[in-house]
Amino acid sequence: MKNAFRILTVFILMVLMSCQESVSNSDEVNSLKTTIVESNEIDKVEPPHWWIGLKNQKLQLLVKHPNIGSSHVDISHQGVNLVKVNKADSPNYLFLDLELSKSAKSGKFNIVFKQDDGSELKQTYELKERQRSAEDYLGFDSSDVIFLITPDRFVNGDPSNDIIEGLKQTNIDRSEGYERHGGDLRGMINSIDYIHELGYTAVWPTPVLINDMPQGSYHGYAITDYHKVDPRIGTLDEYKEFSSKLKERGMKLIMDQVANHCGLEHWWMKDLPFKDWVNFQENYEEHIDNWNWEVTTYSNHRRTTNQDLYASNVDHKGNTDGWFVEGMPDLNQRNPFMANYIIQNSIWWIETLGLGGIRQDTYPYPDKDFMSDWAGAIMKEYPNFSIVGEEWSYNPLLVAYWQDGKDNADGYKSNLKSSMDFPMQKAIIDGLKEEESWDKGLVKLYEGLANDFVYVTPKDIMVFLDNHDKSRIYTEVGEDATKTKMALSYMLMMPRIPQIYYGTEILMNDTANPGDHGLIRTDFPGGWKGDTVNAFTGEGLTAEQKDMQRFLKKILNYRKNSEAMQNGETKHFAPENKTYVLARYNDSETLVHIINKNDDSFELDLTRFEELGLNGKTLKNVITGETINWSDKLVLDSVGSYLFTTKI
Repeated sequence: MKNAFRILTVFILMVLMSCQESVSNSDEVNSLKTTIVESNEIDKVEPPHWWIGLKNQKLQLLVKHPNIGSSHVDISHQGVNLVKVNKADSPNYLFLDLELSKSAKSGKFNIVFKQDDGSELKQTYELKERQRSAEDYLGFDSSDVIFLITPDRFVNGDPSNDIIEGLKQTNIDRSEGYERHGGDLRGMINSIDYIHELGYTAVWPTPVLINDMPQGSYHGYAITDYHKVDPRIGTLDEYKEFSSKLKERGMKLIMDQVANHCGLEHWWMKDLPFKDWVNFQENYEEHIDNWNWEVTTYSNHRRTTNQDLYASNVDHKGNTDGWFVEGMPDLNQRNPFMANYIIQNSIWWIETLGLGGIRQDTYPYPDKDFMSDWAGAIMKEYPNFSIVGEEWSYNPLLVAYWQDGKDNADGYKSNLKSSMDFPMQKAIIDGLKEEESWDKGLVKLYEGLANDFVYVTPKDIMVFLDNHDKSRIYTEVGEDATKTKMALSYMLMMPRIPQIYYGTEILMNDTANPGDHGLIRTDFPGGWKGDTVNAFTGEGLTAEQKDMQRFLKKILNYRKNSEAMQNGETKHFAPENKTYVLARYNDSETLVHIINKNDDSFELDLTRFEELGLNGKTLKNVITGETINWSDKLVLDSVGSYLFTTKI
C-alpha cells in the first residue's frame, strides 16, 4: 500500500512539474499571469501611453502627483526595464527612464509607487501595437497642394460643443474677430468632400489642442495641455476620424505643432518641475500671482542671430529665450527633460493620428540645436515623413539655412525637410502690383525663382500667397480677381509645395482693415446654420466668386494628375513686354505658363522660346479647353494668366 502511495505521489509531482513547464513556456498563459486590476491613482503620467516596435527603444515618463518625488518605483512587465528614476526640483514630479527591448509585449501593466510610510500608489500604463510600419508614414511633397484652415472659423458642425462650462473662455460672439466663433472638427469632417473636390491633397488645420486661456483661445497657439484636444473643437476620436477620412480619399493630415512656447494657463505653470523649465522662469515665479505685460521679458525677434557669424550672445539670447507674447511662456528646450517631452509628444501624435506631416510654428525661436535633434529624431523614426518649419523672413538665405543638406558656414545640420517661402510670397505680390520697369514688376517673380540656387531641393520648399497671419491675397492685389488668378496659377506651376488658405477660392478678403487677424480669419460662408451666403452650395456667391471657385478647382485637379506640373524640369524666360513665360516639362508633357500684363490684345513672339521644342505642336488651354498652334506668334487677347499643355 505504501509503495502504491509513493508511486501515486511521484506521478502527481511529475504531472505538476509538466504543467509548470508548460505554463512557463506559454505566452498566452504568461499574459494571464500578469492580468491586472487597472489603477488610476496618479494625477498625470505623460505620454498617456506608448507603442512597442519603435526604433528608439527609450521612453521617458513625466509623473506628477503630490510628493511623488520621494517614492520608490517598481515596474514589472516583459521587455520593460526601469533604467533610472529622476527627481525634479519640485517634489511633485518624477521622470522615469524606461527601455523597451525587442521582447517588449503590448498590454497594460502597473507602475507601483511605494511611499516611505509603506503605502503604495498604482498607475496602469499601456504599451500598444503600432497600426503601421514607420515606412508607411508618407509625408507631403511637391505632388501635394495643401488646404490651410483656421478651425474655429471654418465650419460649425457641432453647436453643442460651442460653450464648455469650466473653461476660462465660454462665450461665442461671431461679430467679434478675436472671440470664439464655434468652428470645429466635426465641421471639417463634414467638409472633406468639398476640399477633395476642389483638388486639394492635404489639409493643415491650425492647432486644435486645448487653449484654456481667458482670451484669444480660438487661434490654438497657446496650448495648455499637449495631449488634449480642445473640447470646444471636438474630441480625440473626432481628430482620429478626420485623419482617417482624409486617408480614405488619398489625402493627408498635417498637424500644426508648437515647440517654442505654451499657454500661460498650461497645467504645469502653477508647479514647474525644474527651475529652468521655461525661460526667464525666475522673473515669472517672482510675479506668478500678478503676471502682466509689464514684467514679461519678450523676444527681440532678431531671428538672424541664428545664422549671424557676428551675433552677440545677448542678442541671440534675446531671440531664443524671450517670451513670444505675455501669455505664451517660452519653453527651455536646453532642459533635457523638456527636450524629451517635446520630441515624444510629436511622435505620440504621429502614431495616434497617422499624420502625413508636421508644420512647426515659429521655427527660428526655440534653441536651434534642439530643433535639429527634434527633427532628426522624427525623421530617423519615419524616414518618409515631412516637416515644414515657419521661418518668417523675406531673405531666401535665411529660409535656405534651415533646409536639410544645406552646407552652412557654421556647420549647422537641421534635419528639416522644408521651410516656408516667405521671400517668394512677397515677390509674387510685389511683382503683380508694381508697374513694369527694368527692376520692378514681373522681374520680381523671375528673380525670386532664380534664387532657387540657394535651396538644396527647391521643390521641397512650401510656397504660399497668404495664410492665417498674412493679409489675404485678394486684398493684397487690390481686390483684382485677374491678378489673384495670375498669382495662384504661377504659384501652382512653380517647383514647390503649394499651400492655399481657406476662402481664397471665393475671394475672401480683409480689405476693411488689411492685416487684421480677425478679418484674415473670417468665418467661411455657409459654415454656420442660417448663413445667407453658402460657399459649399454657391448660394449667394457673386459671379466673380463662382468663377474663381471654378478656376481654382480646374487647375488644382489638373495639377493632381500632371507629373510635369508636380515634379517636371523647370525653365523660365526673363520678362519682356509685360509678359513672363515659365515652363515645366518631362518626357510626356510640356506645360507653358504665361503671365500677360498688357491691357490690350498683345502678340507674343514665340520664336524666343524655340528651345522648348514646341514649334508646330498643338497645345490646349488647361482652363478653357481651347487649342492653339504653337508657331511664330501667339495672340494674348487680354490681361491675365494662360496655361497651355501638350496633352490634348
